[in-house]
Amino acid sequence: MAELGSTNFDVLEIKTRSIEQTLLPLVKQISSLIEQHGSAGNLRSSAVARVGQAVNLAVERFVTVGETIADDYPEVRQGMYEACKEARQAGAAIEHICEVHDEEVSPDRTILVRAARCLLGAITRVLLLADIVVVKQLLFAKDKVSHSLDRLESVNNFTEFVKAFSQFGAEMVELAHLTGDRQNDLKDERRRAQMAAARQVLERSTMMLLTSSKASLRHPECTSARENRDTVFCQMRRAMDLIHYVVKDGVLNSADSSVQSIHREGLCESDRGTAYACIQHLQYLLEHSKISMDPSCQETLPTALEAVLERTQDFTDSAYTSHEHREAILECSERLKTELDHLLSLYINVGGFEDISNCPELDNSIQVCINSSRDLSRHLANAAIYQAQDLNSVTKHGLELVASIRQQATMSEIDRLHHTSNAFHDSIDHILEVCKLLRNVAVSDTLQVSAKFTEINLRVYGPQVITAAKCLGTCPGSKIAQENLEVFADMYQWLISDVTTMVKDVIDATQPRPEKQVYMSLPRPGKHGTTSKPLKAVRLDVAEQEKIAKTGLEMKLATTEMDAETDKWQENNSNAQLEENNDIVKRAKNMSAMAFSMYQFTKGEGDLKTTQDLFTQAEYFAEEANRLYKVIRQFSYQVPCGANKKELLAHLDKVPTFVQRLQFTVKDHTVGKAATFTKVDNVIQETKNLMNVISKVVTTCFECATKYKLDFRGSGSGTRRGSGGEGGSSSAGGATGDNKGGGATGTDQSL
Repeated sequence: MAELGSTNFDVLEIKTRSIEQTLLPLVKQISSLIEQHGSAGNLRSSAVARVGQAVNLAVERFVTVGETIADDYPEVRQGMYEACKEARQAGAAIEHICEVHDEEVSPDRTILVRAARCLLGAITRVLLLADIVVVKQLLFAKDKVSHSLDRLESVNNFTEFVKAFSQFGAEMVELAHLTGDRQNDLKDERRRAQMAAARQVLERSTMMLLTSSKASLRHPECTSARENRDTVFCQMRRAMDLIHYVVKDGVLNSADSSVQSIHREGLCESDRGTAYACIQHLQYLLEHSKISMDPSCQETLPTALEAVLERTQDFTDSAYTSHEHREAILECSERLKTELDHLLSLYINVGGFEDISNCPELDNSIQVCINSSRDLSRHLANAAIYQAQDLNSVTKHGLELVASIRQQATMSEIDRLHHTSNAFHDSIDHILEVCKLLRNVAVSDTLQVSAKFTEINLRVYGPQVITAAKCLGTCPGSKIAQENLEVFADMYQWLISDVTTMVKDVIDATQPRPEKQVYMSLPRPGKHGTTSKPLKAVRLDVAEQEKIAKTGLEMKLATTEMDAETDKWQENNSNAQLEENNDIVKRAKNMSAMAFSMYQFTKGEGDLKTTQDLFTQAEYFAEEANRLYKVIRQFSYQVPCGANKKELLAHLDKVPTFVQRLQFTVKDHTVGKAATFTKVDNVIQETKNLMNVISKVVTTCFECATKYKLDFRGSGSGTRRGSGGEGGSSSAGGATGDNKGGGATGTDQSL
C-alpha cells in the first residue's frame, strides 16, 4: 500500500507540474495577444490568428491534464471538470476573436481582455484544485506515519517491534519523498525553512527511535530507557504537527490537535518576535510617520518600543554578556526611549495633521529615533557575535564531556557520572544562551527558523545523552543500552555541527562583506573543476543532496532493518561467544555500517568527504558482500532440503549479480560535474539494491538457523564438516582472486 500510495502521488506530482509548466507560456501568449491587439493596425491578420490558435492549443493541453486529475480523484472531479470546461470555452473564444480579425477593422479590445480574464480565472481554479489533492495525499501519508508511531509505542515484545518498525520505515520513506517535493514547491521562505526543520527531526530521530525502543523493551524496569524512548516519540510527533501546520499554511481548524501542540511549543510564528524583527517593525512605523502621522501613532510607537526593550532583556540578563556590551545596550535603549518620548510630545504640540509637513523639527526627531534604533540593533549584534566567539571552546568542552560520560557509564562510575552530568548541563545551557541571542539578531526568516529549531533540538535531545548514560550505568554490560548511548551521543555531535553552521551563517549575514574580485581569465577550481588540485574536498551541494535524498534514506532504512535482524538474533541467543565467532553477524553488521556511512555522505556528513571516498567505500562494500556470500553459501550446506533452503538459495543466488553491477558502476569513468553526480546517484542506487538483497539473505539465514537449531559459529573458518576449501578462503580475507589487497581489514580500518 505504501508503494502504491507513493506511485499515485508521483503521478499526481507529474501532472501538477505539467499544469504549471504549461501555465507560463500560456500567460505569455495571452499577454502578447493583448499587446498585439493594442497595435492591431500594424499586424497582419494571419499573425494574430496564429497567436490565437497557439493560445487555444495550450489551453487544450492544460485542461487535458486537469481532466486526467479529475478522473483519478473523485473529491475534486466536479469542480475540476467545470473549471476545465470554462477554460476550454475561453480558449475557443480567444481563437474565434483572432480568426475574425480584419486588418481594416480591429475588434473591441475589451472583448479579448474579458475572455483572457475568464481563461486565467479558470486556470487558477484548476491549479487550486490540483493543489488540494496534493495536500490531501501528503496529509494522508503523514497520518499513516502517525498511526505507525502509535503502533510502535504500544508493542510489548521485540518481534512485534521489528515488524512494526519495518512498516514504519517504508511509510517514512514515502513521507520523506512527499515532504521533500512540497518543500521545494513552497514559495514562502519561512514555511520552507519550517518544513526542512521538521523533516530533519524525523530523519535524525529514526535511529534513536530504534535504539531507545530496543532498550526499553530489553530493560522494561529502567525508567531512563523509557524516558529516552518517550522523548523521541514526542519530538517526532511535534515534527509531524509542524508538517501539518506548514502544509495547511497555518490555517487549521480549532479542533485539530496540531493547533494546541505547535502553539504550545512555540514552533510556528514565535520567531517573528526576535529583537531584529521588532526593531525593523519600529523603524517601519517611524519611516511611515515621515509620510503621514495620525493619532494612532501615540499607541503603536510605544507598543513597538516596548517590544524592542523586552527583547533586549535577553541580552542584558545573560550571564555571558560582557559588562561593556551590557552598558552599551542599556544606554542605547534609554536614549531611544527618551527620543521617542520627545517625538510623541512634538506631535502633540503640532496640534494637527496639516501642520506636520511644515514642521522640520518633527522630521528631524523621527530621523534621530531611526538612527538610535539602528545603533541599538548594531550593539545587540555585537553582543551576540562576541559570545559566539567563545562557542568553539564551549562546544569542544561539551564533546569532551560526552566522551567522559560514555566512559563513566560503561564503567558504571555513578558518582563521577553525576558530577560530569552537571558540567554537561552547564555546557548545554551556555550553548543555548548563545543560540537564543543569535536567533534574536538573525536577519532573514530562514536563519531565524534555523536558529529556533537548532535551539529546540539541542534543549530536548542534549540532556538525553545523560539519560542514556544512566540507563547504561544501571544496566552494566548491556549491549543494547551501550548502542543506545552511542546513538544519542552521535545525535549530540550532529546538533553541535548544526550550531556551528548556524552561528557561521548568522554572523555572515549580520556582517556583510564586500565580494572578492574574481579573475575570470583563469579557470576557477570547483567541486568538479578542471584543476588537478581542488581547493577543498569534493562535496555534494544542497540541490544534489535533495535529488538523491529518497534513495539515501531508503538505504539507511535498509541498514536499520538489517541491524534489527542481527540484534533480534543476538537477543534470542544467550551464548556470550556468539558475536565473536559468528561470521555472518559480523559481516552483516560491517556491511550495514559501510552503507550507513555512504548514506551520511549524501547528507554532507560522516567520514566520507569526497566522491572518491564514496566510490572506494562502495568497492569495499562489494568485496564484503562477496565474502558474506561465500560464508552463507557454506552455511546453506547444513540446511535440510525444503522450502526454507529453496528460499535461502533463491535470495543468495542474486547476490553475485548485484555485486557485479555495483563493481561495474564504481569502475565507470566519468568527466564533468553532471556525469560525476550521475555516477554518485547510480552508486547509491546499486548499493541500496545490494543491501536489500543482503538483508533478505541474512533474515532467511537466521530463520533457518532458528528453525533447524543450527549453530553457525565459525561457519566460514573451515572447522566443521564440509567447511573446507571455499569456506576456508573466505575467512582468510580473500573472497575473490581479483580483490584488492587489504580486503575486510582495510574496510574495518576505514570505519
